[in-house]
Amino acid sequence: QLQLVESGGGLVQPGGSLRLSCAASGFTLGYYGIGWFRQAPGKEREGVSCISSSDGSTYYADSVKGGFTISRDNAKNTVHLQMNSLKPEDTAVYYCAAVPPHRMRRITTVQAMCIDRNVYDYWGQGTQVTVSS
Repeated sequence: QLQLVESGGGLVQPGGSLRLSCAASGFTLGYYGIGWFRQAPGKEREGVSCISSSDGSTYYADSVKGGFTISRDNAKNTVHLQMNSLKPEDTAVYYCAAVPPHRMRRITTVQAMCIDRNVYDYWGQGTQVTVSS
């Protein structure tokens, strides 16, 4: 069974840090483009950060640039999202998703991965991140 599982969410004070993990089972994550998305109550799901499968190119939404870092750990079949300097507006459910190799070949930019949710075949169940004092 092909599955993505997120972990690492929780409650943190403003200015604090969390590291989210996205672990895959049933497939090799290194061949897939990976995106982190978030959805706050009453808002649409938005792309936060994405990483390509070919050259490791990354993209960050303007709202998180400089504070979040996406990275791969291929030995553990996992992708991480390090989140520093967290703000209350970062509060949301965070999801990771995977783009299959055949579709990655048609994607021209990593930014496009973070915009078009339709390119993703697999989604995790989400992990809650709450930033509050």
